[in-house]
Amino acid sequence: MKKTNGKKISLVLGSGGARGYAHIGVIEELERQGYEIVCISGASMGALIGGLHAAGKLQEYKKWVLGLDALDVMGLLDFSWDSRGMVRGDKVLRKLEKILGKARIEELPIDYTAVATDLRRNREVWFQEGDLLEAIRASIAIPSFFTPVEKDGMLLVDGGAVDPLPVAPTMASHSDLTIAVSLFGEGPAPRIDMPEEVRLKESKLDEIASEIIARTRRWFETRTSDEEKEEEKSYHLFDIIDKTIDSMQKTLLGYRLGGYPPDLMIEIPQEVCGALDFHKAWEVIETGRFYAQRALENIG
Repeated sequence: MKKTNGKKISLVLGSGGARGYAHIGVIEELERQGYEIVCISGASMGALIGGLHAAGKLQEYKKWVLGLDALDVMGLLDFSWDSRGMVRGDKVLRKLEKILGKARIEELPIDYTAVATDLRRNREVWFQEGDLLEAIRASIAIPSFFTPVEKDGMLLVDGGAVDPLPVAPTMASHSDLTIAVSLFGEGPAPRIDMPEEVRLKESKLDEIASEIIARTRRWFETRTSDEEKEEEKSYHLFDIIDKTIDSMQKTLLGYRLGGYPPDLMIEIPQEVCGALDFHKAWEVIETGRFYAQRALENIG
């Protein structure tokens, strides 16, 4: 049985793409210090990590992402070139299905909410029952990157498009305090000392990610006029998607927190990595642990 300090918490995990790996480090530190997580609400990557934890499968997922090598990363990319999104995400979903099985939200031992956005009705959608993997897939559908999910007349995309840090679903929870993890903190990322084998591996994955982006840019450049190329020297598709989504969610964050402030905010610096840097799992997880330790020092 895990040792607890008697404090039950509602945990809110924000969106922010690959920065969401920090949620793993936060959860591990909360449990190490004896906090009992009784309720989780998440958007996008927060919904993914939160769902895995609620299902008791987070460590299996962590082991998988930390074990990915160069060929694995290449093999997970199933570009669709669908007009609604560049990546289908089917290969990742099949792996998640192996980890999660046929879990249903209402049967999880922890209260759980995944937040998605219905583009047709311009509203947020709370998944609090039904198939867990389906809810996660809807919440992580980053606009223009992952293809959206169509369900019951809804066109569902990333929950961060309307609520990047969904505190509201936890308001009815019987917990002692609400802790929220934002992935849009200010300032530089901390220096994280990595083992040499991890550093070499992430360096190799970084090279692969850069090459994939370069190839994709060249694909688009063959369809772009010389005049347009001249205008687009500074930014290209991935830069624009990344910066637009981050800017939108960061602005929304302030408005949403004004109505539903958490008891404690753990802020992960936005500079820790780009929203699409999914190959930097180890250092981002450790960054989450670092900021959780610092924030929890102030709780009596």
